[in-house]
Amino acid sequence: MTAYEKAKIFYISIGFWLTLGVECFSNEPNHTITIKTGESVTIPCHYDEKNPPQKKYWFSDNDLSNIYTNTTEENLSVIDHPDQSLFTVTMRNLQSSKHDGGYSCVVETDGKPTVTYELHLQVQSAPDVSVKSSSVSGHEGDNVSVQCFYTSGYQNKLKQWCRYKDQSCYTEKRTDTSQNSSVQISDDGRSSFTVLMTGLRLSDSGWYFCSAGEALNPVHLTVTEAEPVSVTTDTGTEKDKWRFCLSQN
Repeated sequence: MTAYEKAKIFYISIGFWLTLGVECFSNEPNHTITIKTGESVTIPCHYDEKNPPQKKYWFSDNDLSNIYTNTTEENLSVIDHPDQSLFTVTMRNLQSSKHDGGYSCVVETDGKPTVTYELHLQVQSAPDVSVKSSSVSGHEGDNVSVQCFYTSGYQNKLKQWCRYKDQSCYTEKRTDTSQNSSVQISDDGRSSFTVLMTGLRLSDSGWYFCSAGEALNPVHLTVTEAEPVSVTTDTGTEKDKWRFCLSQN
């Protein structure tokens, strides 16, 4: 990729974020994913489901490389998920000397590249923001909680829980997400905050991130259908009751 093409992508990305409305995020200008040395991270890259791009790739500022979807290497996988209108980038065994830097999710339609997401990756021995678990799950109608940790320098930063797909964020001051489910954020003021999602819906499934200021960490939420509840009576299940009635006739 030439310097001109890179600059073109950069300015396209600015227009993209202005169109979305960056006020959905915190007032910090950068999005920095902080990961512990030696660990892995998976980053979702969404694209338009109504007009799927012909090409999707992961661009690295470090070596100006394009890694196209459905590529799997020793410590990097870029996999397309067309049923979800996104591709995921998984980076493994992260090291600060090798992986610190800027990255972009890029899609190409009719030969025109568009940056859909930009971030800075920072590998640290003690990440500024981290999560207890990067993958959580729950049944429809139930609750799920996510614990997010931050270092002392982020105690006074704005804490948020954001959804990647539509860039909507929720803070301690904004808890309602819909009539059926809600998000509550409680900050202990020292080293962690907890996100509680109640009344889960199937549509809540997807990628989120918890953030303190500009530092963030991704979390994937899976919501499954509610488990069927068996009806019991004094004589057992409804099936047993039906059999009992038949035996009396």
